[in-house]
Amino acid sequence: MQDAINKQINREYFSSYLYLSMAAYFESAGLKGFSNWMRVQALEEMVHVMKFYDFLLQRGGTVTLLDIEAPQSKWTSPLNAFEYAYAHEQKVTGMINDLLTLSNSEKDHATANFLQWFVNEQVEEEASASEIAQKLKLISSSSEGLFMLDRELAARVFTPPPAPQQGAKA
Repeated sequence: MQDAINKQINREYFSSYLYLSMAAYFESAGLKGFSNWMRVQALEEMVHVMKFYDFLLQRGGTVTLLDIEAPQSKWTSPLNAFEYAYAHEQKVTGMINDLLTLSNSEKDHATANFLQWFVNEQVEEEASASEIAQKLKLISSSSEGLFMLDRELAARVFTPPPAPQQGAKA
């Protein structure tokens, strides 16, 4: 289980890198709202990293940080980028499901319980990326629609999770 969680920590780091790469792509295209959305997504992935990191340490495990693969840096369009993000989130869902299957086969109930948060989170992650991809399909080549969606995505704000209470374990 420890090796699998360490591998997932690496995958979550990669996800953060990927979304940061997408943010840079959108920034260079002059789509600051899209860039903002991706920067917030990158920060959320770092929260996921730390959840796995802290959980492993809480369980008395050893965190082993692995090399992070370089993400793709270019997309053909905003739609292509969001379709890629959606496919990536589907892949992450599969990884979380595999971890849950492993924890169940190991009869590791604490890890199975911990992973339920990620199961629920992935439903939201997939829906969010899919919704924006669908909007981009509706917009098609409308520069006005792209401008309006860019403004909408600029409003996304990163909300850090609440800090653990004093004296409580993370």
